[in-house]
Amino acid sequence: MAGFSLHGNSSVPSTDGLSRTGVTILAVIMGLFSVAGIVLNVLVIVAILRYRQLRQPLSYTLVNLAICDLGCSVFGGLPTTVTSAMGYFSLGQLGCVLEGFAVAFFGIASLCTVGVISVERYIVVCYPMGAAIFQTRHAVAGVVLSWVWSFVWNTPPLFGWGSYALEGIGTSCAPNWYNRDVGNMSYIIIYFLLCFAVPFSIILVSYSRLLWTLHMVSKLQISEDRSTHRVEVQVARMIVVMVLAFLITWLPYAALALAVIMDSSLHVDPVIATIPAYFAKSGTVYNPIIYIFMNRQFRGNAGPTVLSG
Repeated sequence: MAGFSLHGNSSVPSTDGLSRTGVTILAVIMGLFSVAGIVLNVLVIVAILRYRQLRQPLSYTLVNLAICDLGCSVFGGLPTTVTSAMGYFSLGQLGCVLEGFAVAFFGIASLCTVGVISVERYIVVCYPMGAAIFQTRHAVAGVVLSWVWSFVWNTPPLFGWGSYALEGIGTSCAPNWYNRDVGNMSYIIIYFLLCFAVPFSIILVSYSRLLWTLHMVSKLQISEDRSTHRVEVQVARMIVVMVLAFLITWLPYAALALAVIMDSSLHVDPVIATIPAYFAKSGTVYNPIIYIFMNRQFRGNAGPTVLSG
């Protein structure tokens, strides 16, 4: 099948360097993160759909982010839990391709959604007087763009440009960062630039300008409505924390992939390579926690419209 590569036979244990106890511990950790990710993201989706006051343009992207995280938990976290508990990747060739594609598809869609949210918040906070208005159609366009962009750049390995392979200790699959073939390398480099570097750049630029704007407003004390200013600061703090959590989750994985791409002679211990992959899958828990504990609408459905533009 096109798009598939295994380090070895998928029916034999491939967890060399890690004891059975260590593999079991990883399975338990991933299981906890997966279940928590499913429960919390379902809670976010239900809360937004249930309460009318939460249905603002930004909520479209928040729901989309929760769906992306839910997909990562169901199609990435749970299979990894099972294969880790068994001590080897037991899902075979097709299972590796499907898991690798699903995790990459939902993961990149999630990253793109965070980028869309950063642009939304920049517009809402930096143009509060209507110079630029963020509307429902803009939110829908951002959501559609996130899915289309992720789909376009994660399907090539299914047709032979690039591949999906076992990663780390061999209990989960991902885009093949290690294959040095010209075709695979060209795909991985383009994939890294368009699916990691571009969204990261958008996020960093948007939030840097947003924070600079808030800093200047606070410094000049030109806001007559102090409560409104406090709400905007709270919104900025919530989103910045969310982005930092996302970067902490995905940056180690992206950095490892980049190191492997840049240095063909680099040998990464399978156990060390597994840690960033587990961090990436555990990130599905952080976003809903931030929404619940840092957003007063999720805490009481009362007070200022924190999420609205």
